[in-house]
Amino acid sequence: MMEVSSVVQSINTRADLVVNATSFLGLGSYGKIMVGDKGFEFFDDRNKRDYIQIPWEEIDYVLASVMFGGRWIPRFAIRTKSSGTFTFSSKKTHELLREVRRHVDPDHLVRALSFFDVVKRSFLRLIGRGKR
Repeated sequence: MMEVSSVVQSINTRADLVVNATSFLGLGSYGKIMVGDKGFEFFDDRNKRDYIQIPWEEIDYVLASVMFGGRWIPRFAIRTKSSGTFTFSSKKTHELLREVRRHVDPDHLVRALSFFDVVKRSFLRLIGRGKR
C-alpha cells in the first residue's frame, strides 16, 4: 500500500528565522514564514497544502509599506521575476526584513509608495496631460 505524505518538503536546509505571519494571496491566511538558507517560505497553519516557496534567486524586489518614519511596517510584498507579487504581514516585520536583507541585495529592498504619494503622482500626471 502506498502512503501519500501531506507534509510539504521545505526548500531550506537551515531555518534562520521562523515567525507567525499572514499571507494576502486571495483571502488572508494565517501561518508561518520561514527565512532560510535557500529561500523564503510561507506555510498555512490550517491547510498544509497551501504554501509559498520562493528561492532567493527568484526574488526581484521586496517592497515595504513604511509608516510613522519607519517605526511601523504593517505589510511587505515580494515581487518575483516570474510568478508575480506576494504580500505578507507579521508582527515582527523589522526582524524579518533584516533577515531577508542578508540574502537579497539591499538595493532591491525598497519603500512602497504611500497613499498620499500615489494621489500626488496621479494628480501631477493629470496636470501634465492638460498642458499638452
